[in-house]
Amino acid sequence: MNGLQRDASGLQGGQGRVTILPVVGRSGPPCPGCLLGLQPFRFLRSHHFNPTYERRIWLAVYPSEQGRESPATSFQPIRGIMSTTTTTEPASGQSRRAVTNPTNTPTSQLERNAANRLRATMAAVKLAFTWLGVRKTLAPEQRTTAARAFHADRELLSASKLILDTKNPAYRAVAAVRSEASGYWRTVTLPFPEAGIRLLPQNSLGLFASTMQTYRERLQEAARELANQYDAIKSEAQRRLGTLYNASDYPSTLDGLFDLEVSYPTIEPPQYLVALSPEVFQQEQARVRERFENAVELAEQAFATELQRLTAHLAERLTGLHDGQPKVFRDSAVENLREFFERFQRLNIRSSPELDALVEQAQQTINGIEPQTLRDSNRLRQMVARDFEQIQASVGELLVDRPRRNILRRSSGGAA
Repeated sequence: MNGLQRDASGLQGGQGRVTILPVVGRSGPPCPGCLLGLQPFRFLRSHHFNPTYERRIWLAVYPSEQGRESPATSFQPIRGIMSTTTTTEPASGQSRRAVTNPTNTPTSQLERNAANRLRATMAAVKLAFTWLGVRKTLAPEQRTTAARAFHADRELLSASKLILDTKNPAYRAVAAVRSEASGYWRTVTLPFPEAGIRLLPQNSLGLFASTMQTYRERLQEAARELANQYDAIKSEAQRRLGTLYNASDYPSTLDGLFDLEVSYPTIEPPQYLVALSPEVFQQEQARVRERFENAVELAEQAFATELQRLTAHLAERLTGLHDGQPKVFRDSAVENLREFFERFQRLNIRSSPELDALVEQAQQTINGIEPQTLRDSNRLRQMVARDFEQIQASVGELLVDRPRRNILRRSSGGAA
């Protein structure tokens, strides 16, 4: 009998039929979310410290069902929060040691509280681009020519052309700034059920405005470089398009055709409604309140979906084989997870204890582990991959059935 078995045996006495389970943790007992597959359980004591993986093994005890051991092979989310209670063994009348049981807190109340926090601490922000369209529909006579080549009906044929080469380095530079600006806007904000609007923490507004102004200046600079090459780009388009080229498709200048604008729309009911029509004001208050409740749902879904995608990707890279060798994974697979943890901590609306627990579990799993360490240790790769596969399965239980687009349509009257 090894040391772990001796400790388990010694701790089992006096608690009836139980199962002793070794649990891998770090500096302290794993959070309740790390044992989402267990029924009532209690951490007993630390067994030993493993310096190789900087992990500590803890012993957990939970009741067995019908006198048989209950293997915890699947992770299921526990609804609500954890509390400690003391019960009495019916047969002996002896007081049993405290165990941890789930105590349900109404999810709707959690979501309402989160919605109120969003409404009090967030600002609506909208990002819009002015952009030259680079695709034009073919003229009717050109569609007729194309249809004739395929013996097709022109009315059933749709065809277009690119008037600018989108692979041109000058154009790609302009598009890259737009992509970066959009990515930043989405990274520092939360979704809102109104097309084009997202929610920004009010205490981040100054930094956000400054950063977006920098993006605007970069975009305008890239647009000026594109304008310098505009004549050459049009000449190249004429050569490549042949008879499809039409000079009227091209503006005489690119001035003002590439720009971005940030606005902060008001989404609260206007105060003048109080005097004009209190009833309408109350209706608008209810509508805005519902939108923020929907925003909570969208935020949960977005975070859960991203966590599932990131953990699934890293687990696949850690366990998959290519030509009999472990798959190569880039440092970004780990760094993207760490960026997600930072963003979740900064934007977390604390509406889902289950999601909070799963994110914490994922963070504990990868915390302190460098990508090169994963490459060097097959055992560590397998441990991390197994944990992430379980987390991925648990996240799937949290994802709402209703797609995001349905929430948007319901809340914004058909906006996609």
